[in-house]
Amino acid sequence: MKTISSVVEHYIKTKPFLLSALSQGIINLTSLSRNMLPDLKQELGKEVKQGAVVMALKRLSEDLDFRLNHKILKVLKSIGEITVRSSLTDFTFAVSDKILDKQASLISEINTYSDIFYTSSRGVSETNIVVSESVSHLVDKHFVGEKLLHKWENLASITVKLPKDNVSTPGVYYFIFQRLAWEGIIVNEVISTSYEFTILVSEEEVDVAFKVIKDLKSL
Repeated sequence: MKTISSVVEHYIKTKPFLLSALSQGIINLTSLSRNMLPDLKQELGKEVKQGAVVMALKRLSEDLDFRLNHKILKVLKSIGEITVRSSLTDFTFAVSDKILDKQASLISEINTYSDIFYTSSRGVSETNIVVSESVSHLVDKHFVGEKLLHKWENLASITVKLPKDNVSTPGVYYFIFQRLAWEGIIVNEVISTSYEFTILVSEEEVDVAFKVIKDLKSL
């Protein structure tokens, strides 16, 4: 059986930015409840009192404050080293039977260069390669004949080391990427391991993105 509390919680959870703002206590609950009433009435199939909605929102915001602030913020305060690299090029190729061999030959040649950024990931139908612009010509050389889907230049990477608690704490990545979205940061790529992740953004936005992530440690 649907209750006002369950319907209110479902409504809030379907709106990520509203969910975060509610957890921070920066929303006028009376105004929010007024806007929600038509949707809640339709969902429950009966009239809903605004006061009941306000009480449900208050209880939910207190619960969210515990779930988000006390768990996620503990992880964010323990963020480790943040590393920035600039002048990167991002290639995306369609997967083929020969692409792994070509990638191996690329890595072999790149290893002869010093202080070069290289990372790659593979999906079901795409292979992604990110390298320093100074060796981007080597990608063109070794991947002749492969289907290039995208090529992004003038990118920068931000690599963040996370504490081990991040793998057992739900919402950490959501919280980080939500902050980036609020600032209008476009994330071109995300590359992650268990205890660190790297995002690629345009060089024009890297300073803002770095500040957003750095400021998470002082929340």
